[in-house]
Amino acid sequence: MVEHTLTGRTDALKERTIGIEVFGRPTSYDPSDDATVRVKAGEVRKRLSLYYANVGIHDLIRIELPGGTYVPEFRQVEHPHHETAVELSAREHAVSVLPEPPPAPRTRRWRFPWLAVFPIATMVVVMLVWFFWYQSRAHNQALDEFWSPVLQGPSPVSLCASYVPVYNLDRDPGVKTPLRAEDFTLLTDQFVGGGDLVAVSRLSAMLTRLNRPYHVRIGSEISFRDLRAAPAILVGFAYTRWKEISSEMRYFIDGSRRPVVITDNGEPTKWALPNLPADRHTSEDYAIVSRVFHPDTHAMLVEVAGITQYGTDAASDLITNPELLADALRGAPQGWQHKNLQLVLHVKVVSGAPSSPRVIATYFW
Repeated sequence: MVEHTLTGRTDALKERTIGIEVFGRPTSYDPSDDATVRVKAGEVRKRLSLYYANVGIHDLIRIELPGGTYVPEFRQVEHPHHETAVELSAREHAVSVLPEPPPAPRTRRWRFPWLAVFPIATMVVVMLVWFFWYQSRAHNQALDEFWSPVLQGPSPVSLCASYVPVYNLDRDPGVKTPLRAEDFTLLTDQFVGGGDLVAVSRLSAMLTRLNRPYHVRIGSEISFRDLRAAPAILVGFAYTRWKEISSEMRYFIDGSRRPVVITDNGEPTKWALPNLPADRHTSEDYAIVSRVFHPDTHAMLVEVAGITQYGTDAASDLITNPELLADALRGAPQGWQHKNLQLVLHVKVVSGAPSSPRVIATYFW
């Protein structure tokens, strides 16, 4: 921020721009749904106040970050020296007995007094870099601890996406007669949901960064025997084939109910989409992230599923984004790293794109 201000690029110091460029938020980032930038700016203001109250109490130039803006201001501080009566009397006596001094040599004035800001600015930049490095380290630790039980061992991870059943209108477009049921053909192994593809892309990129071998499997390419042989990440809608695996867990997306709802130990909750239109364009969604050692497969499973594709998309963002995951697990119980867990997420959808998800329920066992 200091560098941008000194170089005249304050137009880039906006909450949404900082969220995208500094904190890695997607281009669909909406500051009204995610207060990360405001929270971090508040922490910076607090650290600046602490610095100038202690180490920097005698600094002539102070850097301030006023509330409601991300453009720092530079303020010159005067530190007057108040003379005591003895000091004043001694100075007046010295002036009266000493001859008039010769004129002082001319000194060159700084044409750019703002250059005095640079030493302090450098210190503040170093402090901010350390602060964000420390935050990044803590966030990356949460990501490592979440995935560590899944990525142990040499076996490649199975990254699985399920087919979405789709009815295809199969008749001559020129026919004007009313549609009949037999005009539609159910396609069970042709299409994968858009949110699933985004999720698989994110997860494969993360596994690549971690130098972890993996296989992408679609639909029937993965069998129950495969799930027993290696850890797996299951990506898909609630109404796909993975529902048999997750239906015994505490939180479950029950696609057999209307409206589709997340159940808690088999009982419906308020986490439902009662106004979900037929085209599934919705303004909100719910999703579940599960990480379990499954008793049926005797292997680690991670399941990422939303009621619609928006929830699946946002859930994959959560478990691959270090900062989002660290925030989601901030209140987790001690030893959560070695426990099974489920996270229930609520997602706002803006202009067809999911925002950062919000954790509304957790379960560890």
